[in-house]
Parts: sequence; structure tokens; C-alpha cells
Amino acid sequence: MIPVLLVDDDRELTEMLSLYLAREGFQATAVDTGEEGETQALSGHFQVVVLDVMLPGISGIEVLRRVRARSQVPVLLLTARGDNIDRIAGLELGADDYVPKPSSPGELVARLRAILRRVQPHSTGEGSAPEHVRTGALKMWPGRREAHWGETTLELTGSEFSLLEALARQAGQLVSKQDLSLNALGRPLTRYDRRIDVHVSSIRQKLGPRADGSSWIQSVRGMGYMLIVE
Repeated sequence: MIPVLLVDDDRELTEMLSLYLAREGFQATAVDTGEEGETQALSGHFQVVVLDVMLPGISGIEVLRRVRARSQVPVLLLTARGDNIDRIAGLELGADDYVPKPSSPGELVARLRAILRRVQPHSTGEGSAPEHVRTGALKMWPGRREAHWGETTLELTGSEFSLLEALARQAGQLVSKQDLSLNALGRPLTRYDRRIDVHVSSIRQKLGPRADGSSWIQSVRGMGYMLIVE
């Protein structure tokens, strides 16, 4: 059973989701305040957190901000349908994905599984050397979800790691947003979907600028992104 934390003050909803998640191989623990959500998310007891944006006391966005300051535990946001401001703010703060409310339990489970596939170590086979991806100053070990930029360890969320890995494997080549969404995030790109753009913006900040002030990740408007090779 995969331990998952539900942070939502709608107790009827969390009871229903807990029952559904149990049938799908998840063991859910529910809390109904932002303060308790922060404490439990940082406890190390959960593999993934489902966090409602609208909470009594401190908001879900503030909880996410505090959690990301100390932990890279995967976080799936629950947002009001059509509320792009909270979605973008959440992604910029390091949320791995979001689901609009109301949504089906099946969609929630699918998103959770996609997140866990991105963050869980990949098997490299007994006796084999750990696989790594290297281009320029970037070196990544997908099996242990570790990335270095020169001598600096990159603190990446699961989604950011998967996107940077996809770009690194095709360094110097344009990778379409659709391919990035499918291969790195495990879902097709939809109209007005800004997940890729927000995650790439965060990765750019963590890599820093090139010597001439430009970004290591170049964009081609409406098409995709390319990791620069030097």
C-alpha cells in the first residue's frame, strides 16, 4: 500500500477518496487544516501529498511554499476548476501536477501514479553500473533521481527532473512540448496547458544564465524547448 496524505477540509470528500484509493493500492491519511498538512507532509511518512488550495487557516499555496523549503515530497494540488492563477502559482512553487475540483477519483489516481512513476527509482539491473546522462556541465542519475550542475546538486521536483532528463537526452535538439508532456509528465498536452512552461522556467532559474546572459534552455515559440550544448 502506497502511503498518501490528503489535505482537505471536505471530510465527506476525503472519506470517499480514502475508500477509493484503498481499492487502488493506496493507504490514505486525511487531515483538514493547512498547519496539520504541513506537519504531516514533512514527517517523511508519505510518498505523495494531495493538497487542496482552499484550506482554513493557512492556504494550500502557503503550505506548499513551506513544504518546498524543506522537502521535495511529490505534491498534487486540488484547485478550483478554471482557477489558472492558483494553478500557475502552485507549479511555480514546485507542485508536481494539479487536478481541478470536482474531478473523478479515477483521474486523481491516474495523476498520482504518473507522479510516482516519475519520482521512483528505475531499476538498472543487478550488477550493472548505474545509468547516467551527461551533457556539458549537467550530469543526471535517473535511477536515484539525482542531478548535478557542475559541482552543484540541483534540487529538482519530480516533474522538473523528468523534464530536464528528457531535454538532456536530446541535448542540442528541439523537443516539442507534446513530446515533453507525454514522455516526461505522462500525459498529452492540452490547449492552454502551461505546465511545461512553468516547470521549464523553474529549471532555468536553478541552472542560472550562460556567460552571455542567455538561458541554457532555449525556446521556439509554440513548438518546444532545446537544452544548449557547449
